Amino acid sequence: MCIPRNREILSQAETKGLGQAIEVYSGLAEPIGESVKDFIKTLVFTVLVPGTVTVYIPYRLLGRRAEFVFSGYHVLGVLPITVGAGFYFWCAWDFAFVGHGTPAPIDPPKALVSRGLYRVVRNPIYLAVLLVLFGESLFFSSWIIVRYAVLVWLLFHLWVVFYEEPALRKKFGRTYEEYCRAVWRWIPRIPDT
Repeated sequence: MCIPRNREILSQAETKGLGQAIEVYSGLAEPIGESVKDFIKTLVFTVLVPGTVTVYIPYRLLGRRAEFVFSGYHVLGVLPITVGAGFYFWCAWDFAFVGHGTPAPIDPPKALVSRGLYRVVRNPIYLAVLLVLFGESLFFSSWIIVRYAVLVWLLFHLWVVFYEEPALRKKFGRTYEEYCRAVWRWIPRIPDT
């Protein structure tokens, strides 16, 4: 029986591609399999985009000043970096497993995500990235990173107002409008229920 199954997979691989053939054959084409694929795509996006914004660009801005000097003040920056990274991955998880998509604009969630941190603020991923940058500014005692974080927030704000929110209104309609009335854009607020 092993040979016919292998032939079936190989036959599907020729027509559909190996990855899809294995997924269909093994049952990974079910929603959980799609969510895992979305999470893997999210991890790739995370390295490329937030990784660039929070690691590569600050490193380049700091140049030789990107050295660690052990002191309580510098170590204080570890807390917002850790919390921001944790918040980011919590939201990324919700995007993949609840929204069935990624944070990437080319592969957004198919369902509106309004649970977890999205119950508290509409843009927790952007706030998580800003929290990481704030932590880095403390960690490296860097006003350059503070100014960079302000610029990043401005770019996030313009992106949200002029692209993301109109696209979400178009995609989710009244549901998104109600969500906007209940949850603020940038200021976290504990929900009533």
